[in-house]
Amino acid sequence: MSDTGSMNHQLLGVSTLLRAAAAGEDLTPVGMSLLEYVQQHDHPYALLDLSLVLEMKYQQSAALAVQQQALQMRRLYRLKNANPGSPPLRLLVLKAPGDLMANTPFECLLENADLQIDVLYVDAQTEPNLDVPDHDVMFVAACASDDNARALSQIALLASGTDRRVLNRPEGVACTAREAAYRLLGGVTGISMAPTIRISRARVMELLRGGPGLSQVSEINYPLIIRPVGSHAGRALARVSDTPELMAYLNASEDKEYYLAPFVDYRSADGLFRKYRIVMIEGTAYLCHMGISVHWMVHYPYTEMIDHPDRREEEERFMATFDSDFAVRHRDAFGQVAELTGLDYVGFDCAETSDGKLLIFEIATGMVVHDMDDAVVFPYKLPQIRRVCDAFHQMLCRAARAPGLQSSPIQT
Repeated sequence: MSDTGSMNHQLLGVSTLLRAAAAGEDLTPVGMSLLEYVQQHDHPYALLDLSLVLEMKYQQSAALAVQQQALQMRRLYRLKNANPGSPPLRLLVLKAPGDLMANTPFECLLENADLQIDVLYVDAQTEPNLDVPDHDVMFVAACASDDNARALSQIALLASGTDRRVLNRPEGVACTAREAAYRLLGGVTGISMAPTIRISRARVMELLRGGPGLSQVSEINYPLIIRPVGSHAGRALARVSDTPELMAYLNASEDKEYYLAPFVDYRSADGLFRKYRIVMIEGTAYLCHMGISVHWMVHYPYTEMIDHPDRREEEERFMATFDSDFAVRHRDAFGQVAELTGLDYVGFDCAETSDGKLLIFEIATGMVVHDMDDAVVFPYKLPQIRRVCDAFHQMLCRAARAPGLQSSPIQT
């Protein structure tokens, strides 16, 4: 799969390692084997794999250090070759250095696609006039974050030099940051979003002690949702009901900046919380999963969905009727998300309010979409996610065939 030639390491990559981890496999032997290999060979592909294994073993600082070793050796990686004899489609992905949440996990969407994939890692030091490899379509994978801000600026310069279609342009990616997303979508008819403010730890402490500007947070009544800036997947996300709880949260946290938003009670009439993950591909909405929980912070998959067959049956029905029911009710809201962000591919976690609005919790280009859940427990999910993967692949194919964009390939 890789272009490493005689370097004798077959790249494992994101999707292979995530699939192994999702199946409960112990990645320690893989990591040990990779460690032994890189101690004897200067091999950037093996280092990339080792960094992924370390991250999945929750050794974040070591993972990033190993990734940097790899990137010091080379920035361009061939992840996949098209099958011999296939019509070539050359995809160039621009990524930022960082953990798995720093970039769109496109590898999970293209695991079975027949195309050539090259990845170029871009950071603040990347030359804006850098030659890039020949490609038919360019996809910006770097997500919106403080760490990626300068990388996205450099990516914008690189993208301006191609005569091919660029999917998920950096200016659209930037508008998915939490505070930017609220400014963009918070006032749209049919959409409900909690007003989100970004605030420093020192400022929160000052406000709680009665300092000037208390009105900044007095509009956001308890209960509040608080999370550190840059956190994902529910890390350090909490609901606080009063000032003592907020103080206790801050005293237990070492982060310097937070997002604050009012808690929105989105329980259904039966007292359960229902949260949906949806992706938009070229303006069309696709359901990825539906989580049902007694708890407001819904993760997926999780014990409740596994332990309650009735909830899985409901998810299966929801998937079967999504296009003709939920997607119809929220067609205008979905259209506004696609139009206002200008993104070719974007995901969001959402619910439905009691008055029928689309309640968006978060919008991002880096949401994980995969078909790695237990096929025995969730048999209906595989065909649904395959639809998403097919739509993503077809988006690339259409972009590669865009009129007027294939006449003069970039020279390296």
